[in-house]
Amino acid sequence: MTNLDQDLEFNDTGGRITFDFQGFIFKILRNWFFIALSVAIALGVAHYINVRKQNIYRLNALVSVESEQNPFFTANTSISFNWGGVSGKLGKVMTTIATRSHNELVVDSLGYYMQYLKQGKYHLLDVYKSSPFEVDLDKSQYQVLGRNLEVKHINDNEFKLICDFGEGTTSVLAQRYSDKHKINIPVSPGVFNQTFTYGVPVNLPFFSATIYNIESFKPSEEDEYFLRFSNFDNVVLSYQNSVSVSFFKNSSTVLSLSQAGVNKAKIVDYLNATAAILSQTELRSKNLYATNTIKFIDNSLSAVNDTLKDVNREMNDFRTSKKVFNVSQEITDISGRLKEYELDREKERIKINYLRSLETYLQDKSDYTKIAAPTSVGIDESGLLNSISRITFLATQRQNQEKTAREGSILLRRIDSQIDTEKNVTFELINAARRGVNLKLGTISSAIARLENELKKLPKDQQEFLKIQRKLSINQETYNVYLAKRSEAAIVKAANVSDITTIDPAMDVGNGPVGPKKSLNYMMALLIGGIIPVVIIFVLFILDRNIHTAEDVERLSKLPIIGLVGKYNHKNNLVAYEKPKSSVSESFRAIRSSLQFIYKNQKDADGAKTLMFTSSISGEGKTFCSINTATVYALSGKKTVIVGLDLRKPKIFEDFEVKNDKGAVNYLIDDSDLEGITHKTHIPNLDLILSGPIPPNPSELLMSERMNDLIQELKKKYDMVVLDTPPLGLVTDALELSQHANATIFMVRLNYTKKGMLALINSKVRKGELKNVNLLLNFYNHKKGYGYGYGYGYGYGYGYGSYGDAYHENDKKGLLKRIKKIINLKS
Repeated sequence: MTNLDQDLEFNDTGGRITFDFQGFIFKILRNWFFIALSVAIALGVAHYINVRKQNIYRLNALVSVESEQNPFFTANTSISFNWGGVSGKLGKVMTTIATRSHNELVVDSLGYYMQYLKQGKYHLLDVYKSSPFEVDLDKSQYQVLGRNLEVKHINDNEFKLICDFGEGTTSVLAQRYSDKHKINIPVSPGVFNQTFTYGVPVNLPFFSATIYNIESFKPSEEDEYFLRFSNFDNVVLSYQNSVSVSFFKNSSTVLSLSQAGVNKAKIVDYLNATAAILSQTELRSKNLYATNTIKFIDNSLSAVNDTLKDVNREMNDFRTSKKVFNVSQEITDISGRLKEYELDREKERIKINYLRSLETYLQDKSDYTKIAAPTSVGIDESGLLNSISRITFLATQRQNQEKTAREGSILLRRIDSQIDTEKNVTFELINAARRGVNLKLGTISSAIARLENELKKLPKDQQEFLKIQRKLSINQETYNVYLAKRSEAAIVKAANVSDITTIDPAMDVGNGPVGPKKSLNYMMALLIGGIIPVVIIFVLFILDRNIHTAEDVERLSKLPIIGLVGKYNHKNNLVAYEKPKSSVSESFRAIRSSLQFIYKNQKDADGAKTLMFTSSISGEGKTFCSINTATVYALSGKKTVIVGLDLRKPKIFEDFEVKNDKGAVNYLIDDSDLEGITHKTHIPNLDLILSGPIPPNPSELLMSERMNDLIQELKKKYDMVVLDTPPLGLVTDALELSQHANATIFMVRLNYTKKGMLALINSKVRKGELKNVNLLLNFYNHKKGYGYGYGYGYGYGYGYGSYGDAYHENDKKGLLKRIKKIINLKS
């Protein structure tokens, strides 16, 4: 049976197995109830999901990211700061929103680790900002994690705090939100239930807070409200990627922040807090440069102030001891010019010191966010200013990236490479600036030396007086310069505005839910509910190897179909005799007429005719059809005999109520003559030869010469000889008997016979092992929706597998076969 498919070249498809699309469509239509039931179940599941799921809302906020110019920056401002470009800020903002540190600040500022809950119909509802009470949490104390603390309203003054710790529980996990520390704290097993007063602090090992009653909100007695504390780290993690960031329309400087959730008030607060903290963080970063400059100036002011005090003390001591208080006007003018040169020299020395310390700082330090502005010491070369600003910006950017990227990542390595490149440029600019300052210092020193030579002509006391006076004036002016620059830096810092501003804060304006997609759920239910049964039907259809329709037969074989016999419920197989006017009787008369045309085309058309019934396996109605075909021949006046040649499992005797103690076997073993094995039946012109006792060698008996003698004797005595033979697909007996038949009818029971069996009969016909073969379709049902349309039917009283038990052991039906059988029976 392994090469059955190869034998299909005998059929119309040329050996190709084709998909019966029409049959598949009718299969779907016949199982409409199964599909409708599946769709109904899917819609029920979708409805269950839709009513149980909370509505999901999505809100938005718009923030602008632009380089805001400080309103105090003017052409006369001596201190300037470069904050970097807008494009860098956009990337920084988008990255910062997804960082853990940023979300920690937002969650901590809003206290989202504490939930206000209300028992709903299906689940606990988040009632943030719609709870009848408000909690002022003591962050310095531990709060129990993961437990529902029920707050039961008693009256306007009192409430009950209830918590079920469960039997056997002696400790619970708690967290202190001031430093996020967690410990296990002891508790008493069972239910904690205690009454407290609104507005009075509650101090328990597992809960410390003050609960205030909101008088405008009156909860009903059936309402159940809870407090629940969650692990701070887990809450931050849940919010870390909750805010989506995108560019607003076609703007390159406006970002849209959006978040989805079940509580609109919570979304509004989170988005607005996110925007506010972004703005504050950016402003702190922006002020870092000014803060470092002010710190540098403060340190310089302190040093100059100390020097100024020392010089004042020196001047006072000199005047007291030397009694010199002034000099001539000419000397004063020379001293004044000398003081200006010395003041200029001091400024240049300060620049040299700054450049030296800047170079050392860049060489030795790794944190470049604390560099003071070069303009704080009077260095206003644009190249150096831009280079320092660039290094500070990259260093700040690296600090932000460290929150999300691990050390050694490609992103951090790229920033480090940019910093190193910029540092090399800065070193060159420092050297260039130092050369310029040294050149200027040389010129100033020459002028100072010339003026000092003129003053050497004065008495030593006057020279010393002028020297101390110049030193005092220089330090005083230096102090004033630093003080002015510090004031400028402080004004700049105080007047700074954040580059991140909220232009459209998040707000609940009655936005409808964005989920769950109820209509989509129903559509998916319709689709899935329809597809699943269709797929199941398709799989069963593909795996189904049974023949179901006449069209199946025509696709698989060129053998002619001699007729169709359908269902008919009757107590035995004698339908044609006992119900002569029934549709099934008419179908057998039609078969008789078709056989007449077959016999007329044969050479010995005038002699007795033999007709052999066989099938692929047992249970296909071979015996039923042989009895009723013989009956219609007998009723037409033909002298007819039925010969039971199924020696392994005889069955004909049951319908005629005779004993199977003697039959063809007796004749074949020469134990009886023809008259001794022939039974007269109650049907006119119809005789019966049973198979007789079951022999040990049935095949050998059917191949013997006695079998040929039996056929010849029957042809002499009867007009029609009907042979009821064993199944062709189980044993070879039918092949041996076919040589005695003028025509062979091969039974095909719809919904039972396997498609491969037609390949078997095709192969036998093609090889010449069977001749004059016609197919008879049994168990036809007009309700199938297609076929020849006779609508005849019958029924007989044995099951699908009972006959085959004589040849093979019964196999237990698997689950797939049982499902297929159920679907077929439904149809």
